[in-house]
Amino acid sequence: MRDKSIRRFIVVISIVVPLLVALILFAPIKTGISATWLKALPKFHALINSTTAIALVIAVWAVLKGKIQLHKKIMSFAFVLGGLFLLSYVLYHSSVDSVKFGDVNGDGIVSIEEEELVGVSRIIYLSILLSHILLSVVVVPFVLFSFYYSLNEKIEKHKKIVKFTFPIWLYVSVTGVIVYFMISPYY
Repeated sequence: MRDKSIRRFIVVISIVVPLLVALILFAPIKTGISATWLKALPKFHALINSTTAIALVIAVWAVLKGKIQLHKKIMSFAFVLGGLFLLSYVLYHSSVDSVKFGDVNGDGIVSIEEEELVGVSRIIYLSILLSHILLSVVVVPFVLFSFYYSLNEKIEKHKKIVKFTFPIWLYVSVTGVIVYFMISPYY
């Protein structure tokens, strides 16, 4: 019974979290917080993503070397980083207007002239961003189930799911950093 309830909870969280993030992005309800430190959060997000990517690689190395306790600690750290990222991301996007790639003059609109100025790099950026966003939604249940299985010593189930979780989570972490560096000139 407990297992079934936790699986339902993971499914609900996996649906609710992306919906709330989408709501903030597409129907923003601004918090009214106008602290200048909020504008530094995208850099912080890139730091979290890069740290997560490094942690994931080290955790795989640890488990392959049989260092299970180290693996657990590093993966717990990566899990906490994911939660911290989510909270910070929601705070940022509920407080600051989104920046648009190619908005050279900073007016919030990418004009035809600005699109021509940035050229194909805008298409590359949007492609990476779209894959990053879609896979960040997909990875949520994978991470939650992976973590749940490991905590409950369901190692065979854990091993099966992490074959999908690891590459998706690593891709999301790395592309998060790439997206930041690509859009950072427009902040």
